[in-house]
Amino acid sequence: MTAIDDIRDNFELLEDWDDRYRYVIELGRTLEPMPEEEHSAKNKVQGCVSQVWLQKLVDRGNGVPILKYRGDSDAHIVRGLVAIVLALYSGRTPQEILATDALAVFNEFGFRDHLTPQRSNGLRSMVERIKTDAKEALAEAS
Repeated sequence: MTAIDDIRDNFELLEDWDDRYRYVIELGRTLEPMPEEEHSAKNKVQGCVSQVWLQKLVDRGNGVPILKYRGDSDAHIVRGLVAIVLALYSGRTPQEILATDALAVFNEFGFRDHLTPQRSNGLRSMVERIKTDAKEALAEAS
């Protein structure tokens, strides 16, 4: 998976939005494959026009929960957006997840002006789902 700082650097190099869209699609191709059985109603993200699935994996090895995710979508650009969301959040503690402002990052990338309202809503739905998972993990840990 590509780190968010690498994605940020690459976005800065690509001035043309056609090139940025191609890059987002390419990021989607780098996602770890999600097992077919995980394309379930439990993992489906509500509020997305395209189908999006996020599989939550919790690592409690050192006592602090770390939330890791696999994700997938049936649309190429959305799959790339899933990859960006996972670069921001996967492998983080619940506290780190809740402290990360994904919308600020998406605005920095220019998504507000270059994504359809439906895709923007889908991005927010993915972020809300992950933040809800983080809140639940914190509640379980206390």
